[in-house]
Parts: sequence; structure tokens; C-alpha cells
Amino acid sequence: MSAPAHKYVYTPLDQLKEGTLANVFGAVTFFKLPYRSKGTDFCSTITIVDQTNVKLKCTFFSGNQEALPRIFKIGDIVRFHRIKIQKFNNEFQGISSSGFSALVFDGNVDAPLIPRTSSKGYSFTTEDQKTVETLRNWQLGLQIFSSSRRHLSEVQPGQYFDLICQLVGKAEVDKASYLLKVWDGTKCSSLSWKVYVEDDVLEGDRDTISQLQSFTIDILVYDNHLELAKSLKVGSYIVIQNVHAKLHSTANEGQGHDAHVEFHLHGGTCYGRGISVPPEDNSDVKELQKVLYAVDLKQNQSLDPVTTSDMYSGQMSPPLDALERCQQLSVTVLPVYQQWQITAIANILKCKAPEKFRIRARLKNFQPHGLYQSVKLHCSKCNSLMDVPDEEGLNKMFEDRFNGNPNTNAPDTFWYQSAVWNTEYLNNRAVAIHFVKKCDILQNPEDSLIMLEGGSFRELCKLSCHFNTIIPVKSKEEHLEIDLSAPFIIQGNKWLYGCIKCSNIKPVEELKSLSVEVGWNAVEIAKALGIELLTHLFVMNLTLEDETGSLSAYLWRHSEQFFQTSPSEILMDSDLQKRLHKIMSILCPSRRQISENPWINCCIRSYNTNSDGKEKIGGTVQGSLPYLAVFHLAFHFPL
Repeated sequence: MSAPAHKYVYTPLDQLKEGTLANVFGAVTFFKLPYRSKGTDFCSTITIVDQTNVKLKCTFFSGNQEALPRIFKIGDIVRFHRIKIQKFNNEFQGISSSGFSALVFDGNVDAPLIPRTSSKGYSFTTEDQKTVETLRNWQLGLQIFSSSRRHLSEVQPGQYFDLICQLVGKAEVDKASYLLKVWDGTKCSSLSWKVYVEDDVLEGDRDTISQLQSFTIDILVYDNHLELAKSLKVGSYIVIQNVHAKLHSTANEGQGHDAHVEFHLHGGTCYGRGISVPPEDNSDVKELQKVLYAVDLKQNQSLDPVTTSDMYSGQMSPPLDALERCQQLSVTVLPVYQQWQITAIANILKCKAPEKFRIRARLKNFQPHGLYQSVKLHCSKCNSLMDVPDEEGLNKMFEDRFNGNPNTNAPDTFWYQSAVWNTEYLNNRAVAIHFVKKCDILQNPEDSLIMLEGGSFRELCKLSCHFNTIIPVKSKEEHLEIDLSAPFIIQGNKWLYGCIKCSNIKPVEELKSLSVEVGWNAVEIAKALGIELLTHLFVMNLTLEDETGSLSAYLWRHSEQFFQTSPSEILMDSDLQKRLHKIMSILCPSRRQISENPWINCCIRSYNTNSDGKEKIGGTVQGSLPYLAVFHLAFHFPL
């Protein structure tokens, strides 16, 4: 800490003037954790108040997230230097200006006076210390500083709450959601839902997760929170703000209710929604550690038998006889959701959407009947869907490139080596292969990445049998370029595409940055080249029918798990195509009465749709990675 250069003057919040730079103290009544703005900067929104009972909303921007104030809860004390005061909607507002700096102090009365700051040098006088202590004591008991933090034992269904907890496990559920398995030393009073993930996907110590299964809850994180959730370290202490304890209750006529609580951190930044990692010397973290250390796990294990929900959470296998009983009823099996009561389609049509149900029905019809047409390309960023080019389209696509001949005089570089040959196909056409080096050496073909200029669809198919990865490129002014109008990565039967709209293509020289450990991973290649990968998936419309009615349902987000078949390879693999046809012929045999079709046991999410001005109920069928939708499907076909 450096000595003060001069004495700072602090302005009470009721004496601020428009167009001035001010130094202020205050206690936090609301905040949003730093988030990326629509531009390149990070943004933080904080509302403070002082003893004058005047509130000041502040909005700060910075290209460096660490430079923004590090607030962890309502009641933290802040000191802002050089904030610019302006008026917006007839209210004063503080914004960051040149030279802005911030100190943040824990709002607890007994907490050490250690500021959180990114400043390398700052002044903090005895007078400043008294101001912080005065604000700490002043805010005690005031309603505006009441926290929405809850222990899990206090949470009620339907609440939104903040939680300080320890992370014991995490896993990617799908491209749009991430699982955080957490505990705070207390037990949720309601039955909490356990998200199913495969064992090899779940990060965390298996013994610890098993020991804590009666204490942990599963929180699903979405959208803008995914990146931070993935970066969290198992074992760390985290604060999650605005968690939704959503009650899910399935009503069944004459059979009561099947209810549990799901925990979601929805996308966006409303109500301060987000995740933060406080330092371990934070007073709330220390208090949490005391609670966790005091828990007697052995005593609780002996008193807490494993519940059905825990048994089917993916941490334990369902009993064999349960699977056998399910298989006697239908072609499909839902081991994780067996405790859900079956709802008749007629009752679903009467219920207000959105809602989730388990049904037992027969497949009356499906579209498209040409199953290859069901494979689409999906961009998770702009949410667009597009058709996958068929073989004829790909052939035409690469023929069009023949007009731009490869640069046969391109010299070898330190990171790739080139070879050129003339083919008899299409007027002695020239084809160039650029062999990319790893650690300045060439690799065996089965481990190699090559960049190909001038190759036809047929030649690409042949080369893909020998080389690990192929990137089609074209020459432009002695440089190699990626063209996203065609597949940009070919790995065996996988022909991968990038989103033209969302990609920010970088020079192919960026491939040099890939480490030996990464290898030629398609996701890492796309990231290095600034390309937003498109995902292959099946999009099908299913007409499901039981004794009470019929329902139209879409299958798409979890289609790969639904069919246990890779949509990214099916267009290039005749065996996979046969498998898909066999699955559909079992579910919906042709030339048979629907009463002869097998029963399907599945879960759907209902939604509202408008057709011809009339509101109807539709549904989406979910596959075996549950929980974006909480649904699980495991097919047991005699294939």
C-alpha cells in the first residue's frame, strides 16, 4: 500500500452534481456480476446507498474483468474514486471515467479490513477505516440490505435464492447446459432431482460424491454462464445468485402427484444472476468451511437410505429386475424416470404448457420418411438450422473450386510441407497437398493433418481413409484460405461445417498454435481458426398415439442419444443408415395397424404453438442426456 499523495474529499450521495467527478463511499444494495457487454468490454452494474438514504446506480465498463469492483454479496462496502456523475431518466448515475478505481470491503462487522482491488497502489487512511466501520454498523438490520441467501435446508419450492456452497462435481450435459453438483452442509427439505450424466463425463472424486449424495443438489447452468461454470475447479467455494428452485409436479388422474424440485441458473443477468468465486479468506467462506467440517457423514449415511432418485441419478445402476420389468412393457426403457407416473395424451392436451410428462404411446407416423433428410446442421450460437448437402451437392461444390487452380509454386514453410500432382480427371487438373508439421516434423498419415487444394469429392473420400484430418483450402494471393461454403474439416466419416454467420475466420497459420497434447481435435481446430462449429442432429416430427388421443412431437436436441446413432456420420456410412431404418421399422412398421405397433415409453415437454390462429399443444421428445429437458430414453432394440 502506498502513502496517500493527497487528501481525498468524499461526497455524500445526496450532494452529487451532474457533470462532476466524485469520490464516494457506500453500501451495496444491488449488483450484477461482471458480464460481457455487446461490445468487447465487460460491464458491471452496482447500486449503492449511504447514510443520507440516497441511492446511486453505477455502471462500469472495462476491457479487463479484474479491473471491475469484486462484489460478492449485498451489504459489501465500496469506495469509488473518480466516478463521473450524469443524469439518466432524471436520476443521477455514476459511470467509470479515466483514473477510476475501486476498493471493496466485506460488509460483515467483524471481517478484516482487507480491500478487494486490482489497483497495485492505493491510499487507505485511518479516516477511511472509520468510514467503512461506520457503514458496516449502520446497515445492520436495515431491510434494504436483507440478503436472498439461503441454506439448502431453508429453500422452498418456487423460490429464487442465492447460495454459497462447495462444488463437488461438474459435467457437461449438452451444448446448452452444464451441471454443477454442490452442497452447503445442510439438507434440502424437498426431494431434489438428480441429473443423469455418464460416469466418464462427471468430474469429481467418486467416493466424495457418493458420500455426499444425500447433501448435494444438482444445479443446471445455462447460456452465458456456461463458460464460467466449465472453468470452475472441483472443491472450490462458489456463490451462485438467483438460483430457481422449480417445483415439478406430474398430476395423474386418480394417482396423486409425483413432485420434486429442480434447480436452475437461467441465462441472462436479471436480478444479479451469475456465479462468482470469493477468496478463501472471505468471512462467508470461512463460516461455510466450519459448517462443512462439522458434518458427520458416517452418521448421516447410516440414517439415510439411498432414495429412488439417488439410485437412478447415474451414480448407481438400476437393479436388473427393474429393467426386465420395463422391457416387458415396451421397446424402450426409462430407468431414470421409472418413478414418474404415466400421463394420458388426452390429459396432456388439457394442461397448460409448458410442462413435462412421461407417456406410453405408439408411433403412428414420422416425417420425413426419407430419413437422410432428417439430418440437419444446427448452430448453437444463432440457433439456425440448415440442410446438409448430399453427395451430389458436395460433388458440385468441389467441382466449382476447380476454376481456382492451386498455387503450384507455393514454397514449403517451417510449419507445413507441400506436394503437387496432376490428375487425369477433368483436364489434367492440379491438386496440392500441404502436410502440416507437429514439433517441426511430419507425422504418419493416420496421425496427420493435411490441407488440400483442388481436390474432388471422390478424392477427398479416398484421402479421408488414410489421413486423420483433412482441411479443404484455396489459394488467394499466395495465402491459404478456409471456405465455409463447404465442409472445412473431414475426419473419416465426419464431414464438419462451420457457421458462416457466426464465425470470425482467422488465418490458417493459427494451426501452429495447437499443442501436441491437443492433437487434431476438431473442436480445438475450429477454436484456433475462429470457426463456430455446426452440430449435426436429427430433426423429426413424430405423431404419438395412445388410447385417449394423439400428439405431434418434435425430436431434435437429444436425437443422437435417442437413436444411439451419430448423425454426423450417417450420411457417409451405409451401415449406420441401415441401423436407423431398422430402428424406425421397429417403432413404426409399414402396412400394419397402429394397434400392432410396439409401445414407446418416453418423456416429452409440452409447449404452445399457433396454427391458423388457433393455439394448440405440441411437444418435444428428449433423448438420453436428460435435463435440458429432464428426460431420459434408453433404447433396447434387438439389433
